[in-house]
Amino acid sequence: MDERICTVYQGGQGEIVEKKSRFIATVRPVNTEEEAVSFVEEMKKKYWDARHNCHAFTVGDHREFTRSSDDGEPSGTAGRPMLDVLLGENLYNTAVVVTRYFGGVLLGTGGLVRAYSAAVQEGLRNSVIIEKKQGILLKVDTDYQGLGKIQYISSERGIFVQNVFYTDAVSMELLVPSEAYGSFVKAVTEATSGRAGMEKIKDLCYAVIDGKAEVL
Repeated sequence: MDERICTVYQGGQGEIVEKKSRFIATVRPVNTEEEAVSFVEEMKKKYWDARHNCHAFTVGDHREFTRSSDDGEPSGTAGRPMLDVLLGENLYNTAVVVTRYFGGVLLGTGGLVRAYSAAVQEGLRNSVIIEKKQGILLKVDTDYQGLGKIQYISSERGIFVQNVFYTDAVSMELLVPSEAYGSFVKAVTEATSGRAGMEKIKDLCYAVIDGKAEVL
């Protein structure tokens, strides 16, 4: 993954008021187009008395399913600006519905674009956004003399220690960022004079949440 790829870890809600109209943005993580459509229908039922329930979502590792709807607002004033916010934040597998309760004052096309965009931004501010990273789960077997050296190298390079098993030797499971894998293996090999055994378990995606690595 060359570009920064983000997704919603925990959805949220935000609200703005523009010339007496209420714009309520609800953000939710979705993994399939069906989930996104179901979420939109859920919001329409919840806010059945609103004038509009506009939506936008992008689903898939390559954004295979990217949709938006103005839901009765003038064409191009709601759904597309909402989608542009999601795309501008490099968000994947994310859906948002902006509910509008009309306040009696027309906003004009420019005003609508700004209001719907601002509502989505407010919803995202109240959500937990994470950056997806590519990593490698690495098993390292070492003696107790090598343990401290590997722990130091891991700490210095931002490598996450997932598990440590102590017997007559030490077995560690480390989450190594893909781009740091080669240099980390080389550093451990040199520090332990080649005595540490290393086995690549699998490739994975992870995110750093509250200072800890969580496998996605």
